[in-house]
Amino acid sequence: MTSAHQKTHKQTHFGFKTVDESQKASMVRGVFDSVASRYDLMNDLMSAGLHRLWKNEMISMLAPQHGMEILDVAGGTGDIAFRMLAKADARITVCDINQEMLNEGRNRAIDKNLVTEIEWVCGNAEALPFESNSRDVYTIAFGIRNVTHIDKALEEAYRVLRIGGRFLCLEFSSMTNDMMQKAYDAYSFAVIPKMGELVTGSADPYQYLVESIRTFPKQEEFAKMMRKAGFGNVQYRNLAGGVVAIHSGRKL
Repeated sequence: MTSAHQKTHKQTHFGFKTVDESQKASMVRGVFDSVASRYDLMNDLMSAGLHRLWKNEMISMLAPQHGMEILDVAGGTGDIAFRMLAKADARITVCDINQEMLNEGRNRAIDKNLVTEIEWVCGNAEALPFESNSRDVYTIAFGIRNVTHIDKALEEAYRVLRIGGRFLCLEFSSMTNDMMQKAYDAYSFAVIPKMGELVTGSADPYQYLVESIRTFPKQEEFAKMMRKAGFGNVQYRNLAGGVVAIHSGRKL
């Protein structure tokens, strides 16, 4: 029998597993520690290179401008930041909870001679180490489904943006065709963990990743969460039939 003095721990999803909320951040960190050096290679293999087109679409929607102050969250390897810099001389900060991913991004920045162009900060999307009303744009690609409290991450995104600032989120979502969704699920669970094991030496991180996609809110539900956090002009665009979606909003 539970003692009245014992604490009750809130539960959350870690893929299909149920874990204490206090454990999830460190478990997610462990996942990305183990795959950091081959993260983008696996993205290429898992999506047959389509993730590049999806990211380019998000950058096109953003249309970065010279001098724009952009915060890219969960962007440790720099993949989004480098794409934005190729479009405009913006002031970009990459924030990621995982130091190994940031190390990978910094190394790539050195290779690209962009080491002074980007600020790299280790931080939690649910408690960003930045001042309120300090950024023109907040982007997050394939990262928000990994946070413990999506609502808190959205509130933090809203807080750090200036009035008129823009929020853009690229994330795996739900397909609009049920038969295609079933085929995609079968591929994801049968192929991706095995592919991850061959490339990185471990299937577990990719088993978690495909499970985390299935537990993420569907398009309209996530849009409602954005509105609840305060965002206006909330819209979303499905890509590849809803395999991924780009959600956007503004701080009005």
